[in-house]
Amino acid sequence: MRRTDPEGHARPGPHTLPEGHGPVRYGPAPPDDGLPVLPELSAALAAAAGRGGEEPVGGGATLIDAACGYWERRGLAVTGDRVAAGPGAPALLLALTAVLGGDVLVPRPCAAWWAPYARLLGRPVFHVPTPAESGGVPDPYALLETVRRVRDEGGDPRLLVLSIADDPTATVAPPELLHETVEAAGGEGLHLVSDETWRDTLHAPRATMLLSPAEMLPERVSVVTDLAGALLPAGWPAAVARFPQGDTGTALHARVLDVLTAMGARLAGPVAVAAGYALDEPEPVVVRREAAVRLHARVAAAVHGVVVAGGGLVRPPQAGRHLYADLEPLRAALGAQGVGDAQELEDFLGARLGMPAPGGHRFGDDLAALRVRFATGPLLGRTDEERLECLMSPAPLELPHVQRALMSLGSVLDGLRDDARRWEPPR
Repeated sequence: MRRTDPEGHARPGPHTLPEGHGPVRYGPAPPDDGLPVLPELSAALAAAAGRGGEEPVGGGATLIDAACGYWERRGLAVTGDRVAAGPGAPALLLALTAVLGGDVLVPRPCAAWWAPYARLLGRPVFHVPTPAESGGVPDPYALLETVRRVRDEGGDPRLLVLSIADDPTATVAPPELLHETVEAAGGEGLHLVSDETWRDTLHAPRATMLLSPAEMLPERVSVVTDLAGALLPAGWPAAVARFPQGDTGTALHARVLDVLTAMGARLAGPVAVAAGYALDEPEPVVVRREAAVRLHARVAAAVHGVVVAGGGLVRPPQAGRHLYADLEPLRAALGAQGVGDAQELEDFLGARLGMPAPGGHRFGDDLAALRVRFATGPLLGRTDEERLECLMSPAPLELPHVQRALMSLGSVLDGLRDDARRWEPPR
């Protein structure tokens, strides 16, 4: 029997995805910055290493106060009774999904970790197309049509998860699109969860307007921020959630704490201290964050140029440490290499580049589409010394190990481009 997802698209069969590549057992991690831990963060963690206990469920007062200050500096004032902390954004999203109930709507493509948590709860997940210019936020008309169709088929859509600075596409949704989508979602009675993990990684912060859905629909938007986006190492899991105003936020906060309690989802004491230090944004944290963003922006721009020169399609990266490339123009050449879908593309590129290159199917995209996410972290070097050299260098793209990594990617794509041209019929 043909297996399909809620939208009728073919699902990968048991012989399509190799062992260990299933949608739950395997999920590409968010792009890491690849850099050594900031010494001041290490010192904060080490100073608290003697704390053997855990934080209270939802975070202690010091951490919650730091999170409130973090959001207030971004124009999202909030009180402590509307904030919760957890050991990573997945725990918070899982709790919110469990509390809100109903079917879940997400953009196509979307962060790899969103849909599996809804499915673990037995909740149907429906992907909504995004417009051509950006990812992370569904097209408002496609959203309305999807809601209508799901309800006509007996479904109960209640939750829309979106991101203003997006993984995997590395784009930032224009404010006008975001406003139309938020308005459409609010009109349909949906609750919104805004994943703002990457909001502090804008490549051109002065030239990019970023707004939160919580500014537009404060009574129906919860915000989740994973500190691994810009503040903490990925191996120190910590995230914070901001709940809406009014009775809705009060009820959500209380019920999310119930779910976190049932899950045992508490922050380790030393990690909570480091998270609070990072959320306070002292000068060392801000300086490192800005330097890391500049570095990854330069490398991402170089990768963008390599992909375009190699015949691929890719939106210019605006945030994060990654790009999302469409290699459909190279399909004939890839087909000659035995690559016909995103899983085979992932395996092909991973083997040749020596770094993860997760296919678009990991992000809810069509398996048949030849799309892939490239991360910039692996291009910074193989040792802490090389990566730190990238961070400190005024010209990181001129470092030999970075040049070799970019040349390796360019060599693979250029070879495919040249092969694709041979396959073109004569004009």
